[in-house]
Amino acid sequence: MACRVSNINYLRAYPPSTPRFSPKCHHQNPNSPPPLLNNYFFPLPPSTLQPHLPKKMMSCSSALRRSFVTVKSHMATTEETSISEDRMLVFVPPHPLIKHWVSVLRNEQTPSPIFRNAMAELGRLLMYEASRDWLPMVTGEIQSPMGVASVEFIDPREPVAVIPILRAGLALAEHASSILPATKTYHLGISRDEETLQPTIYLNKLPDTFPEGSRVFVVDPMLATGGTIVASLQLIKERGVENQQIKVISAVAAPPALQKLSEKFPGLHVYTGIIDPTVNDKGFIVPGLGDAGDRSFAT
Repeated sequence: MACRVSNINYLRAYPPSTPRFSPKCHHQNPNSPPPLLNNYFFPLPPSTLQPHLPKKMMSCSSALRRSFVTVKSHMATTEETSISEDRMLVFVPPHPLIKHWVSVLRNEQTPSPIFRNAMAELGRLLMYEASRDWLPMVTGEIQSPMGVASVEFIDPREPVAVIPILRAGLALAEHASSILPATKTYHLGISRDEETLQPTIYLNKLPDTFPEGSRVFVVDPMLATGGTIVASLQLIKERGVENQQIKVISAVAAPPALQKLSEKFPGLHVYTGIIDPTVNDKGFIVPGLGDAGDRSFAT
């Protein structure tokens, strides 16, 4: 029997010319799936859905592409900052390349090498979006061929921890080091029982404690029932990482997993290629893209 989440309110991001918050939308019919969203998606309670115009938007050209500001407090209103800290947010960046690679992954005729490459490219784009306004910076001056220039670099003394959930997470995290100047990779292996759908940890290479203030990418391609990602995040939180310092990267997400994450990890940010409406009785996302690990590695 398919699993669906009804009566959830959604917020979307639009270009700066329109109000940021859409009117609230209730899915009263439990037999109707929630909408497929191509912009940012935020499951929030009705009390937070107060339509208003933002007081200040990003002044750079990326505002047209991403037009939502919550991470830096000086770029957001008090209400927006509170929402960001107290509610889990899910981002579906409306980039055409993200849509392209998701489409390649969905095609059942895509051969394994191309599927794995598509997963890696999708991961690169999602991590690029997720790292915006999030990485530690250092400033200074350097000598260019034409004169002295003020510069900003990613601080290499604070590497971002990348945690792929084996085995499919390896493909989605493959290009992490190509976009992040300093990373540390910790592997976490979790399998799911095909009958009970419960997770079992078979490999744990996490440190005993993460350094204070660590930023962590958790890379899990399929957020379906939510068992695997919840187990992963609980292990990470036990090692001293706050919800606000964790960003989940996934190829496809579904409402059951997002509902669990929203209830258990307020302040968490999830970046996904697309949100599909249902999960079937075998724990697979529909329409989804099949078994991401099997298709990535042809085994």
